[in-house]
Amino acid sequence: MFTGIIEGIGKIVEIHNDRENKCFTIESHIACELKVDQSFSHDGVCLTVTEVDVKNSTYKVTAIKETLDRTNLANWQIGDEINLERAMKADGRFDGHFVQGHVDAKGLVDEFYDTNGSWMIFITYSDGLGITVSKGSITINGVSLTVVDSFPSAFSVAIIPYTWENTNLSKLKKGSIINIEFDIFGKYVQRLQQLELSRI
Repeated sequence: MFTGIIEGIGKIVEIHNDRENKCFTIESHIACELKVDQSFSHDGVCLTVTEVDVKNSTYKVTAIKETLDRTNLANWQIGDEINLERAMKADGRFDGHFVQGHVDAKGLVDEFYDTNGSWMIFITYSDGLGITVSKGSITINGVSLTVVDSFPSAFSVAIIPYTWENTNLSKLKKGSIINIEFDIFGKYVQRLQQLELSRI
């Protein structure tokens, strides 16, 4: 379980293919605190640490084909910066919202502009993959955000300066592909609605 509060930025320093999988080597100041088998969120995707190199401040994770198909990890390149968050401690402060690290959909940045002190991003996604509500929670590239406006298969979010400066959302532009995890409570509501409709 995660909260969507980003701890730091990692940098991809090596990528190699292993059959249909991709193995990533990531440089981060958090690397020295990691251990093998630890669950770790990367742009909102929960991946398992497979190797740690404390001397070089790097660690490795592997993404299987299912993960590559459902997320933007297949587009990662050497030098890309990614949002990192370790799993929440049982006695930790819960500052964001319930985030599982299970990406529901890839989204497309449709509009992106400066609003004189913050940044507004409009995101579209394929119909039927999830629901949003105005002022509800949403996770974008692992970052816990609040929906500003909700539309069918689209929504907008506002980015405050601190989030802009301390995550990779400042690297987004029109056409960028991002990872979306919808609010878990909204997903249960959507599933219950689908079950009710199937009974009619």
